Amino acid sequence: MASDKADPKGQNSSKGSGAHSARGGKDQNRLAAAGGASGQHAARNAVSTAGAVKKPFVPRLVGPRALGALLLKSAGLTEALLLEVLAEQEELRRIGGAQTEGTRIGELLLKRHVVTEEQVLRALGQQFDMTVVMELRPEMVDPDLAHRVPINFAKQHRLLLLRRHPDTDTVEVAIADPTAVHVLDDVQRAAGGNVEPVLIPESQILEAINKVYSRDRIDADLQKKEDDVEEAETEEDVDLVDLNDEAPIIRWVNSVIFHAVRMRASDIHMEPHEKDMVVRYRVDNTLEESKRAPRNFINSITARVKIMAGLNIAEKRLPQDGRIRRKIAGKDIDMRVATVPTGFGERITIRLLDRSAVLLNLTDLGFGEDHLETMTEMINRPHGIILVTGPTGSGKTTTLYAALSQINTPDINILTVEDPVEYQLDGISQIQVNPKIELTFAAAIRSFLRHDPDVIMVGEIRDHETASMAITASLTGHLVLSTIHTNDAASAVTRLVDMGIEPFLVTSSLAAVLAQRLVRRLCPSCREAYRPTEAELERIGIPPAAFFRGDFKIASYKTKAPPPPPGMLYRRHEGGCVACNKRSYSGRSAIYELLAISEEVRELSLRKADASTLKKAALRSGMRTLRTDGAGKVMAGLTSVEEVMLVTAEDRD
Repeated sequence: MASDKADPKGQNSSKGSGAHSARGGKDQNRLAAAGGASGQHAARNAVSTAGAVKKPFVPRLVGPRALGALLLKSAGLTEALLLEVLAEQEELRRIGGAQTEGTRIGELLLKRHVVTEEQVLRALGQQFDMTVVMELRPEMVDPDLAHRVPINFAKQHRLLLLRRHPDTDTVEVAIADPTAVHVLDDVQRAAGGNVEPVLIPESQILEAINKVYSRDRIDADLQKKEDDVEEAETEEDVDLVDLNDEAPIIRWVNSVIFHAVRMRASDIHMEPHEKDMVVRYRVDNTLEESKRAPRNFINSITARVKIMAGLNIAEKRLPQDGRIRRKIAGKDIDMRVATVPTGFGERITIRLLDRSAVLLNLTDLGFGEDHLETMTEMINRPHGIILVTGPTGSGKTTTLYAALSQINTPDINILTVEDPVEYQLDGISQIQVNPKIELTFAAAIRSFLRHDPDVIMVGEIRDHETASMAITASLTGHLVLSTIHTNDAASAVTRLVDMGIEPFLVTSSLAAVLAQRLVRRLCPSCREAYRPTEAELERIGIPPAAFFRGDFKIASYKTKAPPPPPGMLYRRHEGGCVACNKRSYSGRSAIYELLAISEEVRELSLRKADASTLKKAALRSGMRTLRTDGAGKVMAGLTSVEEVMLVTAEDRD
């Protein structure tokens, strides 16, 4: 019989006891296991002044509330679907024996996307009479208290000591598994008082652990030590956060990389100067200084990074490129390393690529509902070219990866050629260009056509040969996705013509052009509402009268935080807060200009009209400019007027 044992992924600890009806049979047994459990009640235990636990901690299971039954009521599940999942659970356990990972009811339902993580967690909160918190805020954590539990233990068991209530001397503990009895027993001893578990999503607990267990002491350690760099390699499967017994230089470099990941930096700049080495992080497209290292450590730090990247430490006169792959703070991170000689030593730039972050779909990228509908229709076409345009660092590759992830199914053959391959996508064949052996974009596309592809992604169209091969591929029944460097969507059409592609070929193959920029998101914890002036609204393209009446809307956008009150906008809070590390912004979102090739645009392209004329025609067809889409995100509370104006300075229409 299938059990439904509770945990944060959805396993219910109660066992079924059900009566069998005449028509119930095996299905009724399974439903009884999911919803007919008898409750177990256990008293909370106290801790003596010496810290010895009088009784082991046992979670309270409240009444006949099995997880399956709770989700049937709260998540809108049907009995038929629950029976199907229970049958799947039973079969998986039969095959796997004692191994239960991935066989829990909640996990199976989440994989099917029929429930949300919040629904499962709240059902578990009902089942075990525990408080559920969906957002773990920085002010909820006492770092000194949290450090009573070693980081390895905290990460292994997905828990974090939060804060002590002075009135009751009870310690709140963030947990992801309410049935981890032995763990809570140990935590109680470490906390030195009774514990009150709080159910919090696993991802948020891990993120909080990485922030709390920061190792800023390494900088001071570096000042005291003058050891030469050790050429010891860190094993790829060892998390850098967990390493404590390495040489000072190794610890310092690991600390720089860890903090960059924690701050969600896209790049690390290590810049040698006359007296020291300055480390700067690029966070949300803004460079900010992080730390400095003494002059006498520059060579050792450079050597350590080059060793990690597999570069030649003896070569200091020529630029070098390498790659590092490490697990950092529980994330698999790829790092592209580039060195270049300067007057005071070798400058190092490290591009950080979070391999888990790309597992997005188009709905997560900030599209308005209308743009999302159009893009979804475009990428499901059997043939044609879809171009994504924008400056370096505007998120073009991320958009292409998200599109590929959305259409990546077993019945579609997808091939990509990139420079370089930034992320590995399961089920997709990816090739990196290599000009030294004449493996160019054009050569790869030419070869792809003999491998029966359905979809081809080209990293960038740079020249006539690549553009010509991409056109050929689209005209022979393939969907081609690529990027091109232009300031707006309309300019991409004229750019192809400038490369030597005949206008009739451009118009017959090009399906859509997506221009994009990245704007910084306002920190939802400290953003402040204000009443904008009419001049401010006009600058961004919002009609003041309609805005203040409340009857003006650009598009619907997916947001987690609520929009501003009527007649108000949000702006950055000067000085920020703890949640955003005093930056006032947290993360980035894209703004878009989507040009679907209409008949008017096609006719103008055939007559070799300039980009300005094409843009005006596209606007008449309903296209939104980058600034207009940015205004929509301002009205949704995602970003500020000043941020949109900054990134759309060239947008005059």
